[in-house]
Amino acid sequence: MADPLYWDDAYPIALLLRSAHPNVADPATLDLRVLHEWVIRLDGFSDDCEAWPVEWLERIQMEWAELL
Repeated sequence: MADPLYWDDAYPIALLLRSAHPNVADPATLDLRVLHEWVIRLDGFSDDCEAWPVEWLERIQMEWAELL
């Protein structure tokens, strides 16, 4: 089993999202509701699924965009 993921694990989450959604051309344009849903559905996500940490969602977007 992989290490658990939490909201502040922006880089590993971004790596997984890039693999799970390879057709996303610009992650920075994703609606935060969509990004939130994708993050909480990742295998290993172990944080509060009801939380809406906008600053961490934006950080995940930035990390993902940097990977492209």
